[in-house]
Amino acid sequence: MRATMARRSVAPPPAAEPPAAGRGVPITLDGVSKRFAMRRQRSVDAVSGLSLSVAAGELVALIGPSGCGKSTVLRMVASLEAPTEGQVLVGGRAPAELARSHRLGVAFQDNALLPWSTVRANLALPYRLAHRPVDKARIESLIELVGLGGFEDARPRQLSGGMRQRVSIARSIVLEPDVLLLDEPFGALDAVTRRRLNMELQRIWMEDPVTTVLVTHDVDEALLLADRVVVLSPRPGRVRTIKDVPFARPRTREVTRTPEFHALVDELTAELDLLSQSADHDA
Repeated sequence: MRATMARRSVAPPPAAEPPAAGRGVPITLDGVSKRFAMRRQRSVDAVSGLSLSVAAGELVALIGPSGCGKSTVLRMVASLEAPTEGQVLVGGRAPAELARSHRLGVAFQDNALLPWSTVRANLALPYRLAHRPVDKARIESLIELVGLGGFEDARPRQLSGGMRQRVSIARSIVLEPDVLLLDEPFGALDAVTRRRLNMELQRIWMEDPVTTVLVTHDVDEALLLADRVVVLSPRPGRVRTIKDVPFARPRTREVTRTPEFHALVDELTAELDLLSQSADHDA
């Protein structure tokens, strides 16, 4: 009873204001399908006829049942997979063009840091791959931005899982990309660390609100970070629902405790439960 009364006493969250001018380029997926060949001449349709637009400077979260094609969509935007049908454009160009010019930043659940390199050296790697002079001042500012001051010379084995993911995110934005793609960046972390790093990611993104697509299975995470939440249907993935997130930034812990926030979490969770049941029935 006390917990219920405490929740009701929290003031409603402020309504979302028009977003500050962001940076980056728009993303367009037009009638995109992706079919994977399997053994014995079988194939699996991971995504079918999916259309979605992400505005420049917008942060969109993709959620949906397991196996619905969320990561496949992200990999097509990152030029790591080519669509079987339809078209993916990033800034009006093929994703591979931006990838070749190092204008796409990507961070996955596996941080993929070089184990023998220090934090500084891992952040310098994108400069070396792009054949650009290393911007030491930029690296130092990012180390401070992600809260790793004092760990500049540490190697990944000397860092916690959360700290390694901070390095991974810093590395993904070190070249100031036009698009940032995040695939379950905190999926392997414990719940407490994940919530703390969600707040950190929000702070980092607000410093430079670039076009971002986040894949997650965590509804709270999606509502905390995104401008819009896109729900995908069971495989083959299609856009089922798009929900505007009505809360102004920064979204504090107090906002996540309000009835309005919990109502949206419940609404989206109920939809995911129904979609998962449908997927299980069709399997």
